[in-house]
Amino acid sequence: MPAVKMTVNGKAVTADVDPRTLLVQFLRENLRLTGTHVGCDTSQCGACVVHVNGKAVKSCTILALTVDGAEVRTIESLADGDKLHPMQEAFRENHGLQCGFCTPGMIMTAVDIVRRKGNELDEKTIREELEGNLCRCTGYHNIVKSIAAGAKAMAG
Repeated sequence: MPAVKMTVNGKAVTADVDPRTLLVQFLRENLRLTGTHVGCDTSQCGACVVHVNGKAVKSCTILALTVDGAEVRTIESLADGDKLHPMQEAFRENHGLQCGFCTPGMIMTAVDIVRRKGNELDEKTIREELEGNLCRCTGYHNIVKSIAAGAKAMAG
């Protein structure tokens, strides 16, 4: 089996993997980083979003071998010990989650939206940017509110 090397959440990892192993499987099964969820296996729901070299990607759509040498960040990397990342805190404060299954992917996507679009996000932009993330519990109102608040909090 081929070896894959990458940096995950700041730590270098190396493992032999089946060439068919998806990044989401590698993270969950090999590294036991279960914050990245598997929702649909078809790239529809966004529950598996992680950052690869600073960009949000759906980890159920890419093979682990294709990110050889890359830097990968999962939801587990955002908090600093007991101190939540500003986006995580905004989701908590604004009730941006219900069952919580989609939340890791929503938060990772939200952090990427801020990186790309800045800290002043309007509702239309947030809703358009979330098109690849599904929540089956809410009407998205509190998710949108959380992302707007988190974006502002990330500014300072």
